[in-house]
Amino acid sequence: MSTLRDVISAHTDLTSNSAAHLQRLVAEWQLLADLSFADFLLWGAVKDRPGRFVCLAQVRPTTGPTAYEEDQVGRILEGEDAKHLSVAYTEGRIFREGDPVWRGDVAARHEAIPVRRRDRREVIAVAARDTNLSDTRSPSHLELNYLKTADYLVQMLTDGGFPPPLLPGEPTTAPRIGDGLVRIGSDGLVRYASPNALSAYRRMGVTGHLRDRDLAELTRSLPANPDAGADAARRIADALAGGTPRRKEIEAKGATVLMRALPLRPGGKAAGALVLVRDITEVRRLDRELVTKDATIREIHHRVKNNLQTVAALLRLQARRVGSPQARLSLEESVRRVASIALVHETLSQSSDESVGFDQIVDRVASMAVEVSVAESKVTLRREGTFGVLPSEYATPLVMVVNELIQNAVEHAYPPGQDGEVVIGVERDGDRFRVTVSDHGKGLPDGFRIADSTRLGLQIVHTLVTGELRGTIDMRPRAEGGTEAVVEFALQ
Repeated sequence: MSTLRDVISAHTDLTSNSAAHLQRLVAEWQLLADLSFADFLLWGAVKDRPGRFVCLAQVRPTTGPTAYEEDQVGRILEGEDAKHLSVAYTEGRIFREGDPVWRGDVAARHEAIPVRRRDRREVIAVAARDTNLSDTRSPSHLELNYLKTADYLVQMLTDGGFPPPLLPGEPTTAPRIGDGLVRIGSDGLVRYASPNALSAYRRMGVTGHLRDRDLAELTRSLPANPDAGADAARRIADALAGGTPRRKEIEAKGATVLMRALPLRPGGKAAGALVLVRDITEVRRLDRELVTKDATIREIHHRVKNNLQTVAALLRLQARRVGSPQARLSLEESVRRVASIALVHETLSQSSDESVGFDQIVDRVASMAVEVSVAESKVTLRREGTFGVLPSEYATPLVMVVNELIQNAVEHAYPPGQDGEVVIGVERDGDRFRVTVSDHGKGLPDGFRIADSTRLGLQIVHTLVTGELRGTIDMRPRAEGGTEAVVEFALQ
């Protein structure tokens, strides 16, 4: 499906600033559709084809039946079908006359609303408000207030006062109509509060009804922190004065309510403000639990890392005391294995989730292998490609596999004192990995098979690859000399 900008570019000659204005409108217009109980369709004039209009975007109401079962984006209207759009576009006024239009067995009332920018007077597009007329009952008190508020915003749409300007850093989440709506007059007194809005305020300690109460002063009195209350009241007053304040979270009596205030200024005249509220108490409680859980998990990884480093230090001390060279070598290999696992837990202790940037871990493992090998052979290590981010359940076995393969190449590929290079290559295609550890050394013995190897390190590699990683491993001679170990696996 094409984006709004793609449709605008393909069919219209709108400027980038006008396109940006329409994008902000589409980001906000669910509010219009829900208040109007109607579909909103955004129509643009087709370039070089006077009288033709293309549907740029569409939104259906969540508060009532839709007038269109099928998507209308990309649909072209012209002639008599586009009469209401042409009037709004050329005359710059809201078109409300005309009989209902039937589509199948659904009758819809069509209104066409000219869309202007704040800084320009010419019409840049037309918003059609199409109402399904299948439900002809008398509207309730709530519905009448919704429709009145919608008419204010529709008039602001023609004046360029809606959508509100984009505020840097403002989150895209906002209270919806169904969460709670309060309409206040230009004097700051509540004219209407929906049942959900009343419930949200009562959770913050309000008793009685909201109607005819000064919402700014009432909201000021709710938080235990006077500064927070004053800030909330200031934002409501700012909306009454025609400003567009940022969203505000209010905490009172153990409840958390997200508030958004919008000015109502049809025709440029002050008509009050629209205050949307949403009870997010449970959302914030879960957020706090997640933060606590994340901190606990990071602390566990930190302690595991410390314990593994202690184990490695004890093994290192023991290696220095044993007289048998073979026993010392075995203990030193164990130190390296424990240290490689500790690296994963150290990285996880600094991460906000159970995933790690694996490149830095591999680079540190490679550095440790080079430090150990310096006295015996002058081997350098190089990484080609990037692993990216891996889940922790894959990072731990993979770091041990890579560590063993690097160590095997460093120790056995080149004779003592000979210069050489070990290359760690990685190819990633989505969730599939191909990891190679290659050298230009003396190669493998005739008839070598990793599954039959008696070396502990290679047995560990084979077990981890086929078991933990559920992948495959192959060690084979390279055509240009040396050895190549190839590990292939996929994230499940």
